[in-house]
Amino acid sequence: MKVIILAGGLGTRLTEETALKPKPMIEIGGFPILWHIMKIYSFYGFNEFVIALGYKGDLIKEYFLNYSEKLSDLTIDYKNNQIIKHQKVNENWIVNLISTGNKSFTGTRLQKAMEFVGKERVMLTYGDGLSDVNIKKLLNFHISHNKLVSLTAVRPSARFGELSFEENRITEFKEKPHYGEGWINGGFFILEPGVLDYIKDIDEPFEKSPLEKLSSDGQLMGYKHTGFWHAMDVLRDKIVLQNLWEQKKAPWKIW
Repeated sequence: MKVIILAGGLGTRLTEETALKPKPMIEIGGFPILWHIMKIYSFYGFNEFVIALGYKGDLIKEYFLNYSEKLSDLTIDYKNNQIIKHQKVNENWIVNLISTGNKSFTGTRLQKAMEFVGKERVMLTYGDGLSDVNIKKLLNFHISHNKLVSLTAVRPSARFGELSFEENRITEFKEKPHYGEGWINGGFFILEPGVLDYIKDIDEPFEKSPLEKLSSDGQLMGYKHTGFWHAMDVLRDKIVLQNLWEQKKAPWKIW
């Protein structure tokens, strides 16, 4: 199963870093947060990624083109025009880098990524959130209910789209409300190909009418995750994540 990562946003609340690089390339412990997200999925055996590029996407392309060299000691033999790498990068990854427009909304990025994948079930997440969510349990949950979408619901501060529940079915999706039950959209979705019917020919966030319509149609289910989740939205979030990594207390480091 392929993993779509939305990695094209402008990151306007983190301009201290995003003036020079896309938000998914901001480093935690010397590695881009995008790398951390991919390591989480890879730990559970999901190793093919479709990265939906936008703002400064060329920097993400350059990173993966040079990934092996960055992590290896090198011998550069100019006389014989050879480069010898002294370590093997042990990632079992296939990385698809898809341009989805510099200013596209998440609905457009997702549509283009799903059309690239074809008619199959996919995983989806944002390129700026870390969690210790058990991806295999999330997948089992999704298979059990036979609906179009599973969304990982988390309960941090109310800065993000909030959800109302009836058991595990999401009865209402509200983008950034001021009050409610406390469960919010934590990303880490699983989507069936039928989701394309909700995002075709739109130019708006996936979190607006597509998820709202999926919810009203009874097709949006929530996997309640009570463990660690943290999005890197502003500079203080990066500092929190960096401190956890440096103290060797990063809950998302399961590999």
